Amino acid sequence: MERIERDTIGEIAVPGDKFWGAQTERSRQNFKIGEEKMPREIIKAFARLKKATARSNADLGKLAKDKAEAIAAVCDRIVTGELDGHFPLVVWQTGSGTQSNMNVNEVVAFVADADVHPNDDVNMSQSSNDTFPTAMHIAAYEVIAEDLMPELVEMRRVLGEKKEKYWRMVKIGRTHLQDATPLTLGQEISGWESMIRHAEKFILESSNHLLELAIGGTAVGTGLNATADFGERVAKHLEADTGYAFRSAENKFYALTSHGELNFVHGALRSLAADLMKIANDVRFLASGPRSGIGELTIPANEPGSSIMPGKVNPTQCEALTMVAAQVMGNDTTINVAASQGNFELNVYKPVIIYNFLQSVRLLADGMRSFRIHCLEGLEANEDAMQELVDRSLMLVTALNPHIGYEKAAKIAKTAFAEDLSLKEAAIRSGFVTAEQFEAWIDPLAMTNLDAK
Repeated sequence: MERIERDTIGEIAVPGDKFWGAQTERSRQNFKIGEEKMPREIIKAFARLKKATARSNADLGKLAKDKAEAIAAVCDRIVTGELDGHFPLVVWQTGSGTQSNMNVNEVVAFVADADVHPNDDVNMSQSSNDTFPTAMHIAAYEVIAEDLMPELVEMRRVLGEKKEKYWRMVKIGRTHLQDATPLTLGQEISGWESMIRHAEKFILESSNHLLELAIGGTAVGTGLNATADFGERVAKHLEADTGYAFRSAENKFYALTSHGELNFVHGALRSLAADLMKIANDVRFLASGPRSGIGELTIPANEPGSSIMPGKVNPTQCEALTMVAAQVMGNDTTINVAASQGNFELNVYKPVIIYNFLQSVRLLADGMRSFRIHCLEGLEANEDAMQELVDRSLMLVTALNPHIGYEKAAKIAKTAFAEDLSLKEAAIRSGFVTAEQFEAWIDPLAMTNLDAK
C-alpha cells in the first residue's frame, strides 16, 4: 500500500504505513549506502529542537499557538521513541544533514494533523545548516552527561576501593618492561584511578563548549528569515526542556562552518580511550599465566577461554575494552579530517562527525561498564606471587646506593644475576655489606615511600 507525496521536484510514492514525506523518500532511494542509520540520539535531539523552535516562533507571534503545541506534542512522542520506525535515513547522505532535518519536519507535520506544513511551520526561522549542528551539540552533550559521566564515576569508585584494599601490599615495579624498584599494588592502582579522574575533568570541562548552539544562523550565519533573538529564545526553551544551560553561539558563521567544539571534546574522549587501553593492558599482563606469566592478579572466570584447552581463562574484558579504545582512536581521525572540511560558510561532513562521536561515547560507556562489572569488581591480588617476585628482584639493590654507592651496588646486582645468587648472598659475599646492614637497608615496604609525609 502506497500513497503519493509531493515536493518541489514532483510526485513520489511513499509506503502507506510510514509518516515521512517526499524528501525523505527521495533520500531513502538515492542514498542506499551502508547500513549505518542516522543515530536515534540525533533524531531525539531534533525533536527537542523542533519543539523549542515552534514555541519560540509562537512567542514571537509568527506561528499559531495551536500549531506550535501540535508540533510540540509530536516531538514529545519522538523523544520517547514511539515513532522510531519513521526515521529510515542513512548517515551517508548530504553533508549538511538536510534530508534528516526534512525527515523530522515531514514526520512532525504528518502526525501533527493540524494543517502543519513541514517547511513553512516546522522549519520556520530555520535552515538545515543551523538545525543539524544544533542537534549535533544537543545529542553530544546529552549522551556525555547521561551515559558517559556516570560510568566514569563508577569506575573511579571501584578503582578507589581496590586502591584502599591493596594500599600496603608490596610488589615489584616495572619500567621499560624490566624490573624496577618496589611499590604497592595500591599505589599502582592509584595511578589508574587518577587517569579516570583526569579524564572525567577533561571531558566535563571541554563538553561545556557544546552548550553553544548554531540555531539562529539559518543558511549562512546571517540569520536570514529569523529574528535577532530567535537563537536565544530557542536556547531558553531547550534549557527548560532538558535542564542543560544551552546558549546561542556568539558567532553563527563559526557555528555553521566549524566543528571545533566536537573535535575538541572528542580529543578528550580519545585521551580517555588511551588511558583505558593502558589500564586494560596492565590488568591482562599482570594477570598473565597463571603459571607461565606474571600472575600477580587474578581475573574473574566469566566464560570458557578456549574451544580446545580445558580450564583456560582469558582476559576477554580487557580485549573488548582495548578494541573499543582502538575504534575510538580511529573515530578521532575521521572526526579530525571531517572537521577540517569547513569550506566557505558550511562544513558538509556533519553526519559522519556526529555518527563517529556518538559511537565513541556509546562504546566508551558500554565498554567501561562491562569492564567494571565483569573484570574490575572481581579483580584479586595474588600476594604470594607478588612476594616471590619481590624477593627475587635484583632492583632492591637500589636501596644500597646511599650507603655504598652506585658502582658497588651495580657490582652486587650483576654478581647475583650471573651466579644465580640471592641479592643478600651476593651483597654479603662482596664484602661491601654485612648481613645486619643488608637487613636494615633493604626494606621493600620502606622503599615504596608509602608513609612519607
